[in-house]
Amino acid sequence: MRGRWKRLCDALCYVATHTMTVRVLDFHADWCGPCKKQDPILEELMAEYGDVEFQKIDVDDEQEIANQYQVRSLPTVVVERDGDIVDRFVGFTQREDIEAALQQAAAPADA
Repeated sequence: MRGRWKRLCDALCYVATHTMTVRVLDFHADWCGPCKKQDPILEELMAEYGDVEFQKIDVDDEQEIANQYQVRSLPTVVVERDGDIVDRFVGFTQREDIEAALQQAAAPADA
């Protein structure tokens, strides 16, 4: 599972030199039960949306980043397009809701 997930710090260095289109930020903690329930949904979406970057952020290890995104409850899933937040989900979220945000983020800007 962790092989395809990128640490946010690594991703931020990448963003500085490359344009990213769509990414999903999964704010979680090892002790969070709903986060564990959310994982299979995000894994399925990661397999289907190969052009989207999925990042798993452990809030205990990355408190500064969690604060920047104003994460107060877990899990929190943020969908971004070119660095702008398209949608934000707090608590366990159904696949259909996250997928709708991914489709919105992937739509042409003038759509």
